[in-house]
Formats: sequence, C-alpha cells, structure tokens
Amino acid sequence: MDKKILTIGKAAKYLGVSVAALRLWSNEGKIQPSNITPGGHRYYATDDLDRFAKSIVIMAKDWVYSQNPSEPQNECYCPDAQTFQSRLGKLETILKDLPVLGEEYSLISAMVGEMGNNSFDHNLGQWQDIRGIFFAYDPQKRTIVLADRGQGILKTLRRVRPQIRDDQEALKIAFTEVLSGRAPESRGNGLKFVRKIIKDEIKSVPIKLYFQTGSASLVLEQGNDYKMSTPEKNISGCLIILTY
Repeated sequence: MDKKILTIGKAAKYLGVSVAALRLWSNEGKIQPSNITPGGHRYYATDDLDRFAKSIVIMAKDWVYSQNPSEPQNECYCPDAQTFQSRLGKLETILKDLPVLGEEYSLISAMVGEMGNNSFDHNLGQWQDIRGIFFAYDPQKRTIVLADRGQGILKTLRRVRPQIRDDQEALKIAFTEVLSGRAPESRGNGLKFVRKIIKDEIKSVPIKLYFQTGSASLVLEQGNDYKMSTPEKNISGCLIILTY
C-alpha cells in the first residue's frame, strides 16, 4: 500500500482528532476516504487530509461570521471552561512531543489557555447567542484556532474605560496597556502576556498570531511587535488563529 494512504486510525491521529470524529465527518460528506474495502475499512489519502485540515480556519470563520449559527461540531466545540481545559491538556501533550519546540511547548499551551479562558471569563452571561468557544488544532499544519460569539473586547473594556472610541483602540489597549489588577479591571491583562511571549520569548519556531475582535484585527509575529490590520468581515466576538 502506498505510504501516503492511511488507515482511519492513523488518519485520525494525523489530523489530531478521534476516530469517531473522522468517521462522522466522512458520513457527513466533509471528507471522503480514498478507498473503502468490501469489509468496510476506510483508508484516507494524506493529500485529502491536508486539504481538509486547512478547513479548520474556514470552519471557525463560517461559525463566527454566521447570522444563524448552530453549535460547532462536537470535536471543535467547548461549551464550558472544563471541556476547554480537558482538550487543552490533549493539545499540550501533542506540543510536548514536537522535538523542535523543546520546553517552549509550554509557552504555546499557556497562550492558548489564556486566550481560551478569556472567552469564558469575559463573556459570563454575555454570549451573543451560542455559549462556549470553537477550539480546533491541526498538528500537521501547526495551526490552532479559537473563536467565540461573545461581546468582544470593546464592550469588555468599556466597563472600566467608557471613553474607548472603537474596536481598534480597544484591541490596541488589550495588547499594550496594563490595567488595574483590581476586579473587574483585571479583565484583559492576559493579552499582554501573549504579546510578550510571541515577541520576546519563543525562539524555536516562527510563530504568528492573528487576532480579530469586532471590526479590528492585528497580526503579531515572532520577534516583531503587532501590526493592526483590517478584517474581511466584522464579528461580535473574537477569532484567533495561531501558527507555529
């Protein structure tokens, strides 16, 4: 058998998901096996898996941009912080097994944990419609995606700084200014932690963060400071794409 054809078990591991999730996606027509034996065994081409893996970004964007959303697929959906922490632990195990990262795997895990926890902490009782976050990762493409349909950074920070003008100013403040540590002013300070890690601490791999909230977005890359950018569409909550 060609080395680029994988059993369903190996294909699921290749994507970083469970066999049940891959079987469900196949049944839904989202990804098709390259061959199904008379006995029902499924085999997948790595080229097809690679093309499908790219779609975790597309799936997150479709969900966060949607006007009539439904809950994300189970493997990409964390309805509560406890589910997120459990899946974050699995991601950390995957990152730890990458020799190129060395001990820096923990920094990436810590950043993802900070950003995911922010969604739950800042949107308590404030979800736009669907509670929880989209959380998916592709070990082969070294891509991690998080998204929420919450209130966004502007509304969060306006609780303590009502004078903030717009999403762009709010996003800049979230990544650059240290707010008071007194509750509830402490909300949002974790993004300064994320900025410091990407800008100054991760040396082993090129790392890039795309972060959107509302009508503002920024890009932050290893060794460089942030650059504001214009998103393709406005959203209510947040969309985060981390590549490493």
